[in-house]
Amino acid sequence: MTENELSKIVFEAGFKLHKELGPGLLENVYEECLCYELRKQNLFVEKQKPLPLIYEEVKLEIGYRIDLMVEKMLILEIKSVEALNDLHMAQILTYLRLSDCKLGLLINFNTVLFKDGIKRVINGYL
Repeated sequence: MTENELSKIVFEAGFKLHKELGPGLLENVYEECLCYELRKQNLFVEKQKPLPLIYEEVKLEIGYRIDLMVEKMLILEIKSVEALNDLHMAQILTYLRLSDCKLGLLINFNTVLFKDGIKRVINGYL
């Protein structure tokens, strides 16, 4: 399965979740429920996956954590904020770069329309 195919599955699961729960809940609620929805579809999902930073020959365990990683190739960064900003985008770009993943989805569940809260982010090395 490709990253694009996975992102479509995630979008549909997120849409279902948003439709049932609506906006305004905490990020960890959406994270748990989205993880559950994706695992129901037999996808391999890692929650709060540690992401070390390697600087020269030193591996630093400095506390980066990916909200959800799907099938070891798609990063999901879950938010429940008034609006996404440049810092959120920088965060997911950093995770993509450090993990060598090609695609990430920045998902803000705190929107009236789900489609307005999802951003596709492509790793800059493509």
